[in-house]
Amino acid sequence: MSSAFFVPTILVISHMKIVDLYVKLSINFAPLMAKRRLFISALCFLFIGLQSFHSIPTSPNDFAYEVSVSPDGVDFNKVSNKLYTDLGLTESALSSEVFKKALKGYVYLKYTNELSNEQYLTVLDFSKQSNEKRMWIFDLKGKQILFNELVAHGKYSGDKYAQSFSNKSNSKKSSLGFYVTGEPYNGKHRYSMKLRGLEPGFNSNAFARGIVVHGANYVSEEIAEKQQSVGRSFGCPAVSQDVNNQIVDLIQGGSCMFIYHPQAYYNGKSKILNNKQFIPLELLKELVE
Repeated sequence: MSSAFFVPTILVISHMKIVDLYVKLSINFAPLMAKRRLFISALCFLFIGLQSFHSIPTSPNDFAYEVSVSPDGVDFNKVSNKLYTDLGLTESALSSEVFKKALKGYVYLKYTNELSNEQYLTVLDFSKQSNEKRMWIFDLKGKQILFNELVAHGKYSGDKYAQSFSNKSNSKKSSLGFYVTGEPYNGKHRYSMKLRGLEPGFNSNAFARGIVVHGANYVSEEIAEKQQSVGRSFGCPAVSQDVNNQIVDLIQGGSCMFIYHPQAYYNGKSKILNNKQFIPLELLKELVE
């Protein structure tokens, strides 16, 4: 038999073996290949989805905000500083740091729908001596200070300075933290306004304790000048009789009140003061427009 016969025969046999091997491999690895194709498809879908997510446009603004910002971030600080200036506080006794803490809590309470009266923010700075006007009421929409008044602290919180605070009944001490104002009523101290404390462990018993805003004859500029302090309450933020009715009528019905003191325990443990809730862009923009 000639060698010319063997060459084509060998080629045909070799080709048949290759085809047979390919068929066997295709059958054995078909499930694996299908899984691989499915995995690649899933990756492509995920990549396209992520690209679409990152392409969501943000609203143009002067502060270069994102869709939402951290209450501890640069953008929130810009808003706080601008509002502090717009309210004319740069020459006041209220520091920008205390104002920022109050604003942080206000924004958080507004975002979580705790406030039904969002126009006003009341700040009491109990780091100051009681003969100083340490209560501020701000109209955040009108960008103005409506009141800057004397206010009493609790009898057992301290003499001229408030230094000790409590959430316990009959303690006769002031309670730190954020409150929502309630409704006016006529009671023991005549025209008064109830307060609801929002911070467990700090002021959550305020309503049960009867902590209210009311007028008191021991709070006046004459007493403050003569004694270098005003009188003390049983824990209520008492104000002068001259302005009590106006204040109650203004801030009643669900506005934010913040009683501040640099006490390390409160400032370190307050969940509202230390909240990390990102704030929507539009909510922040409302404060400076």
